[in-house]
Amino acid sequence: MKITICIGSSCHLKGSRQIVEELQRLVKENQLEDKVELAGQFCMGNCQNGVCVTLDGDTFSLTPETTRAFFEKDVLPRL
Repeated sequence: MKITICIGSSCHLKGSRQIVEELQRLVKENQLEDKVELAGQFCMGNCQNGVCVTLDGDTFSLTPETTRAFFEKDVLPRL
């Protein structure tokens, strides 16, 4: 499974670094390092909707506060 987080300037200002750090922590906490690949990408063209994240091609808009819920609701069930 691949999760790509936008790290362009707009998303960076909206918290993409915190989202990356939280996803890294959640992946490690759940011992999923061999099942989940985290990647960064500059501008994904969805700047108006917050931090753009794709999960196996599906697009999500996250904030640092919604990252755990995204992981539990959208990532874990797909594994």
